[in-house]
Amino acid sequence: MYSTNEYSRLRKIIVGDATGSKVPNIDISARCVNYSDKLTEAEIPNAGPYPTQVIDEANEDIAILIDFLEKQNVSVYRPDSDFEPAYSKFCPRDTIFVHGKNSLFAPMAIRSRQQECEAYKKILVDTKQMKINRNDPLYNESCVGNKNILALHENEPCFDAANILKDNNHVYYLVSNSGNATGADALQNILGQTAKVEKIEGVYSYMHLDSTLAFLREGLLLVNPSRVKDKSQLPSSLQKHDIIYAPEPVDIGYYENYCNSSVWINVNLLSIDEKLVVLEENQHNLRKILEQQGIECAMLPMRHARTLGGCFHCVTLDLERDNV
Repeated sequence: MYSTNEYSRLRKIIVGDATGSKVPNIDISARCVNYSDKLTEAEIPNAGPYPTQVIDEANEDIAILIDFLEKQNVSVYRPDSDFEPAYSKFCPRDTIFVHGKNSLFAPMAIRSRQQECEAYKKILVDTKQMKINRNDPLYNESCVGNKNILALHENEPCFDAANILKDNNHVYYLVSNSGNATGADALQNILGQTAKVEKIEGVYSYMHLDSTLAFLREGLLLVNPSRVKDKSQLPSSLQKHDIIYAPEPVDIGYYENYCNSSVWINVNLLSIDEKLVVLEENQHNLRKILEQQGIECAMLPMRHARTLGGCFHCVTLDLERDNV
């Protein structure tokens, strides 16, 4: 296992599984973190399994992705098929952070996800785990209906691994509903001198970083223009990068009222290397822009990315990339 960035040649990867995905019970953690944008609980889907059609079609698309990856000579690992999730095992990126030879099971914000790491322990035997209490005082109920108030207080470190992107010796951490500033400080203590953790604040309050930024190669960054209007909003180390602003995405929609992510799934891409990325099959405007940069795009389906809450970056976790 070795991975320090998002774009050098991919060798080994975990790909998620939609089987068993559920809408969680709406306790204080899910209400604040996942559904703070819903003013009433009537707007939230009923707790329980996702419709069979969603699961089956999502797994069909996962199978297409796996076939493509294996043809690129990437070794593919899967979550434990015996693990029955309380939430999901569709998005391993949310659960696991890898930097260099070290891996960490994140102290995830939603209570129903705290056992999700069990789906990956047969793959990641020596992975560290941060255990936290997730008691009620961690959650700020004032965030419901107010995107200017974040869901998490600072009384203990808490974050999803998808709040983080890595660029060699720089690690970027989004402070949002799914990751507090205390979590960034705790991550810095774990990484020590191997990488500098840089907080991104005031850019996007909802959840994860990988629908806002994507590293395409060293010094080249894809940016969501609905959230980052100007380089000055980013840490100074990122302001040195060449920036491509993503075009307006094609909205692929979601199943009935099961909306679990924004329209910006085009930014949530997976790099095979600096010259090849996996992109949602409808995002041809972005494909044209990336091709102008010498980046080829494999256009693959992910029909329920907005329903289940993840496109190609979210539904994977790179375990090994070439050491550059």
